[in-house]
Amino acid sequence: GSDDASQAVADWRLAVWTLCSVLLPVLITAWCSFQRSRRQLLIRDIFRKSKHDWHYTDLFGQPSYCCVCAQHILRGAFCSCCGLRVSESCLKKADQRFLCKEIMMRGTAGAPSSMPHHWIRGNVPLCSCCIVCKQQCGTQPKLCDYRCVWCQYTVHDECMVDYLRTEDCTFGEFKDLIIPPYYLSAINQMRKEKRTSYEKVAPYGRKHWMPVMVLANTRSGNNMGETLLGEFKMLLNPVQVFDLSKIGPAKALQLCTWLPCNTVRVLVCGGDGTVGWVLDAIDEMKIKGQERYIPQVAILPLGTGNDLSNTLGWGAGYAGEAPVEQILRNVMEADGIKLDRWKVQVTNKGYYNLRKPKVFTMNNYFSVGPDALMALNFHAHREKTPSLFSSRIINKAVYFFYGTKDCLVQKCKDLNKKVELELDGERIELPNLEGIIVLNIGYWGGGCRLWEGMGDEPYPLARHDDGLLEVVGVHGSFHCAQIQVKLANPVRLGQAHTVRLILKSSKMPMQVDGEPWAQGPCTVTITHKTHALMLYHSGEQTDDDDASSLSE
Repeated sequence: GSDDASQAVADWRLAVWTLCSVLLPVLITAWCSFQRSRRQLLIRDIFRKSKHDWHYTDLFGQPSYCCVCAQHILRGAFCSCCGLRVSESCLKKADQRFLCKEIMMRGTAGAPSSMPHHWIRGNVPLCSCCIVCKQQCGTQPKLCDYRCVWCQYTVHDECMVDYLRTEDCTFGEFKDLIIPPYYLSAINQMRKEKRTSYEKVAPYGRKHWMPVMVLANTRSGNNMGETLLGEFKMLLNPVQVFDLSKIGPAKALQLCTWLPCNTVRVLVCGGDGTVGWVLDAIDEMKIKGQERYIPQVAILPLGTGNDLSNTLGWGAGYAGEAPVEQILRNVMEADGIKLDRWKVQVTNKGYYNLRKPKVFTMNNYFSVGPDALMALNFHAHREKTPSLFSSRIINKAVYFFYGTKDCLVQKCKDLNKKVELELDGERIELPNLEGIIVLNIGYWGGGCRLWEGMGDEPYPLARHDDGLLEVVGVHGSFHCAQIQVKLANPVRLGQAHTVRLILKSSKMPMQVDGEPWAQGPCTVTITHKTHALMLYHSGEQTDDDDASSLSE
């Protein structure tokens, strides 16, 4: 009996230990995940209420030290406006202790025309030099040395003297691009008092002041927009930097009305579609009677199609090869030019057609035929699986696939029998074609000069400011590919101020600036709409997609 009892006890103990060995790790895991989610909620709460623009990272890109406890940290939070770096445990203290960059100056009497440096200790940029002794800063493996968040000057701990703490900030290299906080607070006060004599506010009348606004589409090009937003906020006033996924260009551009007329420069970070969106918002400003506040537009090409940016000298695609400082220098040095913008009106055929005609605005090109079909197929697949299309290289590969597939399908055959073409009212006899492309700019199809072709014939260069459109024909997608690698010329149909295209029968793929659709019988009329004020960077334009003209 005693043996049975002791066996039962042993079994019971074994069962308890087995249960404990199973339950304990489960309980520990549950407790850890509860603590983690609680910690994340607290961090998110601090992020939401903070005046800093905090972001969390699992690994800092350079050796970093917590601005509160001075310990070396691999991960933690950083502010994308002022550059503070902090460990998770010190986040609350840092948020309360340190001020971020001020968009406007608070509680100032009168209208100040200067402000002191705003120094932040530690984590200075690599290879920065002290403004006092000219030696390299941040060389010691600890929290050391200071950086001003406005002028980006750096200074050693031992070189930091009293006059530097109270000295007026010069705003550094980009003083001509930055909107100072004291300017915005003065203008804000004047607006409240219904006064409009902004000329008296510094630096309104300063000769070379050309405030810049950065409008970034964070959905364009490999999510690079997110990183760029932070880098521009570091160098400029955060009020000058806009995320177009959160605020539309029409609202963002209202900042121009706070600034001197004809001085503002806008840097659009995105593809040609984003540029078109911003230019449409600028056209709305003209309608509202804000013509004198219209800015000049520069481009940082992030999208898949960057033909407009290439035409204006900003390169065929930015992948981080030039530092943000160089981009701002390029914007400062760029020259103003005009870009023709065109109205494309598509009127459906039929006696009972009561629908309004479709109206588009064109900056780059209009086409009917194989390249529109490629764009239509590409768009249909991008809508189904957007996550696949985050890389420019994948996008180009998919375009190539649809181009070669189209060779077999030949959906656009005998286009010349289905359409009539009029240039400035004159009917054009069409040869055997599969596609017609109407160009406003020099580049087409991701870096190819379509109108010039192989460049072996003395045709005048295509211009984007002469009020003329170039009209060419292609024999199919294989012919398009040959033109892109300079093995063939397009069928040049002529230049015109007005283009009219009548689709007599069947459905055809059409596109305006990369936005495709399938179109039944209709009349397409392209007429001049307006001019856009653009900035031209005199770096080299590129046929090769990998090269870029951003760094000189």
